[in-house]
Amino acid sequence: MSEKVRNPQTAVVAVVALGGAVGACARYGASLLWPTPAGGFPWTTLVVNATGCAVIGVFMVVINEAWPVHRLVRPFFGTGVLGGFTTFSTYAVDIERLVDGGRARTGLAYLALTLCTALAAVWSAVWLTRRALAWRQA
Repeated sequence: MSEKVRNPQTAVVAVVALGGAVGACARYGASLLWPTPAGGFPWTTLVVNATGCAVIGVFMVVINEAWPVHRLVRPFFGTGVLGGFTTFSTYAVDIERLVDGGRARTGLAYLALTLCTALAAVWSAVWLTRRALAWRQA
């Protein structure tokens, strides 16, 4: 009889799936609390993506530079929760709807604004978190 071999990635896949479900539910909740009217500017998606980028900036500094964490924390929270919370697919659909609705300039502005906002959010969060950690250690 062969011995059953356990795949070491099973736990990682499980925590990513669980975290993804949590993050997607949070994003859905945000869309219910702050719905985008038909033809309106997709502020909710922009804010969700920028917030997710800021949180990933804080998270990565904390787990890589401040506190050691269990090996499943990064896949659960970073890949799962934040991956489920942020949304490239909704962003792309929002752009398509704006362009198809005759608002190509708004769609392009949204495309650029999201990219700039997301990069600024993650950069600022990393910088501020490092400053806070340095201040705390001083």
